[in-house]
Amino acid sequence: ENKLYEIIIVNDGSSDGSQRVTKELCDKDDSVKGIELRKNFGQTAALGAGIEIAKGKIIVTMDADLQNDPEDIPRMIAKLEEGYDVISGWRKSRKDKMITRRIPSIIANYIVAKITKVKLHDYGCALKVYRRSVLDGMKLYGDMHRFLPIYVSINGARIGELEVNHRPRIFGSSKYGLSRILKVVLDLASMYFFLNFMTKPMRMFGTIGIMFSVLGGAILSYLTVLKFVFGESIGSRPLLLVSVLFIIMGIQFAGFGLLAELLSRIYHESSDKSRSYAVRTTLNLENKS
Repeated sequence: ENKLYEIIIVNDGSSDGSQRVTKELCDKDDSVKGIELRKNFGQTAALGAGIEIAKGKIIVTMDADLQNDPEDIPRMIAKLEEGYDVISGWRKSRKDKMITRRIPSIIANYIVAKITKVKLHDYGCALKVYRRSVLDGMKLYGDMHRFLPIYVSINGARIGELEVNHRPRIFGSSKYGLSRILKVVLDLASMYFFLNFMTKPMRMFGTIGIMFSVLGGAILSYLTVLKFVFGESIGSRPLLLVSVLFIIMGIQFAGFGLLAELLSRIYHESSDKSRSYAVRTTLNLENKS
């Protein structure tokens, strides 16, 4: 019998017996596949390893801490078939600690939604369903797993959300806490750049450079008027140094913009990123030569 699914278990350097259990499952069922990483590389790397060997047209990701409910998967796939490319789980009734987990998560989700314009209630839910086509060619690194739906939205992926069950944690302890807030803020800064200026970095750096230069020029003009119209001494005024500093910063930001523009073009032309668009589907092109 041909099975329509596969289960890929990624052991991210765990030493709690996970690899033994994975081997037992693989021996019993050839639909189960296992990957053991040499050490703990992080959730993003583990997801990337699983996605890389997955063969299906639909990929479901979930944690192994038993808080996600596999029974939600059929409903999420059905939702995906309504025309979406990604369905993200929403732990509306979340069974986690209020102070250290839920409140920081609520704040982070609100900020992420405002900045990225991708409206999800729960970016941190590991239970997600993707069409394979939106993940092909994507290299996962850093902590991209938190914002993977946002990264695929850059190429126009349609993203939906569905309420899912969430169970209390029974085994182990979470590695996330209040300390992740700073990481999220830094990741958001990077993501804002990628979403808005990945192919046109000069617009960001150039705009900042012009703002500093105009401000420095305005201050310098004010000091010039004081010097030559009113005859006041400006050599000891802090504003003179501030204006020169602003003008230099403006020139530097413009230089950064030129370098970033050059690197962006090298990146897109040397990799398979030369197109600035992504095709969802084609009609009546099969016989075109």
